[in-house]
Amino acid sequence: MSVPEMLDHLNTKIIKSGGNPVAFESDCREGICGQCGFVINGDVHSPNKGTTTCQTHLRSFQDGQTLYLEPFRAGAFPIKKDLVIDRSAFDRIIQAGGYIGVNTGQAAEANTLLINHELAEKAFDAAACIGCGACVATCKNASAMLFTSAKVNHLSMLPQGKPEASNRVKNMVAQMDMEGFGSCSATG
Repeated sequence: MSVPEMLDHLNTKIIKSGGNPVAFESDCREGICGQCGFVINGDVHSPNKGTTTCQTHLRSFQDGQTLYLEPFRAGAFPIKKDLVIDRSAFDRIIQAGGYIGVNTGQAAEANTLLINHELAEKAFDAAACIGCGACVATCKNASAMLFTSAKVNHLSMLPQGKPEASNRVKNMVAQMDMEGFGSCSATG
């Protein structure tokens, strides 16, 4: 079973005995949404490289090993309860500039702006950030620069995003700073 499934099992036992269940988030349980993210034995998401919490199975640990679960720690991610954190700071960064402006009216022909395959792949790679907050939890400064730069790059690479590119960067970085994320620094 996966770590969230283990928590479901634990919570069933706790509820049956009259206790309060452990609060945690999950949604897709397919490694796509990032809502299940927390720290397991000091590892953000999972001890397995490139694996989300919901894709981490108990077979990743030794039989009888104790698991220490804790929420992502960052001033911009207040803890709501147990393993649940408030990631709405990411939403406000997106609201500050993670969009493109378009004229209203009839939709333009889909093939009006041709985008080569290599550029589309690069933009898609940047767009693949799931906004889980692991980059913030991993960073010693609790910086959200990886999240913000992924969102900025995704839109700035495409022709539709170029007109607002410089304002997007300024607005999103300013919002990131207002949210209380730390500064970015090089650490090897």
